[in-house]
Order: sequence, then C-alpha cells, then structure tokens
Amino acid sequence: MEIVFALAIGVLVGSGVWLLLRPRTFQVTMGLALLSYAINLFIFATGRLAIDRAPILQAGGSTDPTQYADPVPQALVLTAIVISFATTALLLVVIIAARGLTGTDHVDGREGDG
Repeated sequence: MEIVFALAIGVLVGSGVWLLLRPRTFQVTMGLALLSYAINLFIFATGRLAIDRAPILQAGGSTDPTQYADPVPQALVLTAIVISFATTALLLVVIIAARGLTGTDHVDGREGDG
C-alpha cells in the first residue's frame, strides 16, 4: 500500500513540475493542480495508512494509539481540497482575462521561439 502511495505521489509531482515549466498558462494551472493533489496525498499518508481502524478514540475503550487512525490529516486534506479548488477557479478567471487583454496565453505574454 505504501509503495502505491509513494509512486502516485512521485508521478503527480513529476507531472506537475513538468507542466509548471510549460509556456502556456493553462498547462501551468494544471501543473499547480497536480502538485496540490500530490501534496494532499502526502498529507493524507502521514495519518498512517490503516484499513479497518476506528477514526476517533472511544470513551472507555483502549487508549493504544496504534488502534486508531489519525483524523487530523484527513481534516487538513479536506480543507486543502476546498482551498485548491477555489484557487484554481480564481486562476482560471485571471488567465481568461489576461488572454482577453494580451491576445495570447503564453506565460511571458508573447509568442516565443520555445
């Protein structure tokens, strides 16, 4: 399970960085989105990858922390998903406005040799 998470995070980070280095603004936006997904997976994985474990401590139950999943990373990832969605939507609106003003969708504002 851990190797699948590590590979998924690595592929998302690699693809995100590659898209960030592209000259078009939409590709840069998709690169940022992929990086945010990779970070969300990483934060989620820090809460111990456990299957069939209770998410919270029960009153009167055992207090062995290995018997429970950590709910804090799950809450952080949920918050990060909402924030990254709003940021991506705002960035897309800014990109559309910039394309209307400049007539191009290149990051530097002009059609280049690369």
